Amino acid sequence: MGSEKMSPPALPEADTPGDVTLRPAPDVADDLNVAPEHGLTSAEAATRLVSYGPNDLQGAPPVPWWRKFLRQFQDPLVYLLLVAVAISLAAWILEGAVGVPVDVVVILAILLLNAVIGYAQLRKADTAVAALASMTAARSTVLRDGRQSVVPSSELVPGDILLLAEGDAVGADARLLTATALQVQESSLTGESSAVTKQAGPLPSPMPLGDRTNMVFKGTGVATGVGRAVVTSTGMDTQMGAIAHMLATTEQEDSPLTHEIALVSRMLGVVVVSIAVVVMVALVLVNGVRTGAGFVDVLLLGVSLAVAAVPEGLPAILSVVLAIGVQQLARQRAVVKELHAVETLGSASVIGSDKTGTLTRNEMTIQKVVTASGTVDLTGTGYAPVGEALVEGRLLTEGPQLSEARALLVQGSLSSNAQLTETDGDWTVQGDPTEGAFLVAVRKLEGGTQRMDAYRRIAEVPFTSERRMMSTLQAHPERTRLMTKGAPDVLLAHCDSYRVGEEVRPLDQGVLDHVLAEVEALSSQAYRTLGVAYRDVPAREVSTDLDHAIEHHLVYVGMVAIIDPPREEARTAIAEAHRAGIRTIMITGDHPSTAARIGADLGIIEEGGRALTGVQLDELSDEGFRQAAREVSVYARVAPEHKLRIIDALQADDRIVAMTGDGVNDAPALKSADIGIAMGITGTEVTKDAAKMILADDNFATIVQAVRQGRVIFANIKKFLRYLLSSNMGEVFTVFLGVVLAGVIGLQSPVGGGLALPLLATQILWINLVTDSAPALAMGIDPQTDDVMGQPPRNPAERIIDHRMWLGIILVGAAMGLSTLATIDMFLPGGLLPGQHSFQEAQTAGFTTLVFAQLFNAINSRSETSSAFHRLFVNPWLWGAIGVVVVLQVLVVQVPLLQTAFSTAPLTLTQWATCVAMGSVVLWFDELRKIVLRALDVRRSAGAGASPAATPATPAPRG
Repeated sequence: MGSEKMSPPALPEADTPGDVTLRPAPDVADDLNVAPEHGLTSAEAATRLVSYGPNDLQGAPPVPWWRKFLRQFQDPLVYLLLVAVAISLAAWILEGAVGVPVDVVVILAILLLNAVIGYAQLRKADTAVAALASMTAARSTVLRDGRQSVVPSSELVPGDILLLAEGDAVGADARLLTATALQVQESSLTGESSAVTKQAGPLPSPMPLGDRTNMVFKGTGVATGVGRAVVTSTGMDTQMGAIAHMLATTEQEDSPLTHEIALVSRMLGVVVVSIAVVVMVALVLVNGVRTGAGFVDVLLLGVSLAVAAVPEGLPAILSVVLAIGVQQLARQRAVVKELHAVETLGSASVIGSDKTGTLTRNEMTIQKVVTASGTVDLTGTGYAPVGEALVEGRLLTEGPQLSEARALLVQGSLSSNAQLTETDGDWTVQGDPTEGAFLVAVRKLEGGTQRMDAYRRIAEVPFTSERRMMSTLQAHPERTRLMTKGAPDVLLAHCDSYRVGEEVRPLDQGVLDHVLAEVEALSSQAYRTLGVAYRDVPAREVSTDLDHAIEHHLVYVGMVAIIDPPREEARTAIAEAHRAGIRTIMITGDHPSTAARIGADLGIIEEGGRALTGVQLDELSDEGFRQAAREVSVYARVAPEHKLRIIDALQADDRIVAMTGDGVNDAPALKSADIGIAMGITGTEVTKDAAKMILADDNFATIVQAVRQGRVIFANIKKFLRYLLSSNMGEVFTVFLGVVLAGVIGLQSPVGGGLALPLLATQILWINLVTDSAPALAMGIDPQTDDVMGQPPRNPAERIIDHRMWLGIILVGAAMGLSTLATIDMFLPGGLLPGQHSFQEAQTAGFTTLVFAQLFNAINSRSETSSAFHRLFVNPWLWGAIGVVVVLQVLVVQVPLLQTAFSTAPLTLTQWATCVAMGSVVLWFDELRKIVLRALDVRRSAGAGASPAATPATPAPRG
């Protein structure tokens, strides 16, 4: 049974006596052959993964490649063209099947090549989406080989020991072994909005899903607390797997951009089909078509024009361009979870950021230990426990101050969950960097680690952003002690005494005021302060099930001053954001003086500017809160609900808000923000799940770079839309005006019969094939042409194709059509510009001129207003695409076999030069148009009194 998958251990349903919720947790672990204190071995986990399969939910079955390929033909116009081809083939057969039906073969070959290109684009977009899914895959913390490890949740197997903490996404269904203040948000599974309190004991009787308090389920999130659980079910055997079929059938709504482009395609389809019908009727009337072959030729031309001119490939190209853009963002350490989230990036007008780790380095170092006896300075930086303890420049020696400092650092280290490890001389912290700073500092004091080793943890009261405190209950041979750390101003409210040396004294108002003054002084120097307190707990209060009620009558030991220097690149990024019309606000739980100092150092506020606290926000009316959101850019001592209210106030003011977060309580704010941004290093799994973008390096500068790239991507989308639509309009104008003005330009039926057509059906389809794919895709990855960060944020209610762009598309298309027809006129006898060449040569020259006109248009379309010669050679892909098209066009015109296929005649070098020169008319015409547009923009800016880049971003109505 090597290739067969084992069935999971029989875990009976809730209504049977063998239900795992009714049995003690150790018995469940025994059934799964795992020791809870050691976990599975890596080898056993690998074996079980092969046996049980990945811990994934089965979605809709993948669409086979051949069906995706056939979908490239699923277009009404393509169906119509195939009908026309079938009629042409039938007519050829009825007329005796003489020779080869060249038009039929060529049209079918072009349709097949178009389908291949469309399928390749689809594959590229699918590959990018799959890569994004792997980059944002959930991870779980487990116990394997007796060590804590982080593994992809897809690799969880029955028997794994899950280590759960606040913000973790539960990776599989599991029976709890321990639970400390554990609450799990199960709304995704049960619909219950409130978090469910969990416990590890067996249930008295079978319970419905929402009441199984000793189980955690895949797809839910830990709201608060910690716990351990043994995995009982994975994949489709989980409770989430039972409803996976509903998840697989959920349809995803189109984004506004996708919807708009689909609307444009449909609108153009109606217009172009109408023009094609007019062209066909005009051809029949002007040429006096009477034969079946003539009607077939007219039908082929009209339908080919519709197929070529309607941009049915826009959605596919859009997906590819977005996919490439998202991959570029990922290389810049900004992982966007959905392709269309890129649309919003360029519209961001406010970036709300946490301080720690995003605007600062997140390299916490305790530099000062402040106790009743004075201040101890600790030397050394980073996580290497190398440094000295100094008092006024002298080494700290045994005495009251060393006793106080050691007690503070030992108890601060024990009231944490971080781990300090050393590998080949490199010291790293697993867990919270602030807690890691205590582990580093305590090793700089003589006897610190030995005193830590004497304690054993009994229980924990986890940290929450509302309490801003954390406690652990520790057993010692001589005592049981509660050790608490937290924000000094919060912690002091739970203290009634303080420590001096080995003595405990009452905490009076004078001492309290002195400590708070020290906090203020350190905070004004950009230090983050954290206090430590304790109390010895009598035996009657000792329990493994603690809550915050035990945190009373504490003995205040002192506080540490932690430095977390600002990132050097953050100030530059904030200035760049301001130049782009984007306001930066900083939201932190730190002391307001610390927040204001950091905010001023980074350029977020002016020197001496104020920070508004959560308490002050609570005192404001709704209108006062909205006014504060408009004016205040630094917020301190705020809770997650304040962050949510700030977002709502900014959005009510028509701002597009990007907001960062890392903790589980930030998830609602990230969901509410237009662009929720989770931290990739310090962020919880719940936060990452709620966000639209994940910062792999937790760096604010990466956000600004992502906004820049988002603007570049959006600009590139406009580039290829401008190019494709104006080029297609060029084809429409060429055929329509060629029929209408046939007599004026000397376009008469060729000798030997046939229709007077400016272009043949095969030629139109060829132009569509070679110019609509490679150049458009190359423009989708065009480097920055205009100064995108010198412009205000894009109004999301603004259409991507506005009136100015539509006018440009029509004018350029008309110029393209007129230059093509002028070339035909130059070659033909008669007309306005009499020539001396054959009809086939004239038609070939017009065909070639239109190809070159579209290539020049590709260069034009890189900017709405900047000259085509600005940064002309920055995109090698575009020049490569242009080169390929030129080579293919030369082959179609000069190679005999292809001459037969496309009804072309060879051109001389002089004639080629003429075609290139006439094609370049589009370039010079658009250069003149851009000069006019730039002049109008300058006049408009002068009338407004400032350049767009220099003025703050105007609130954009939310679409």
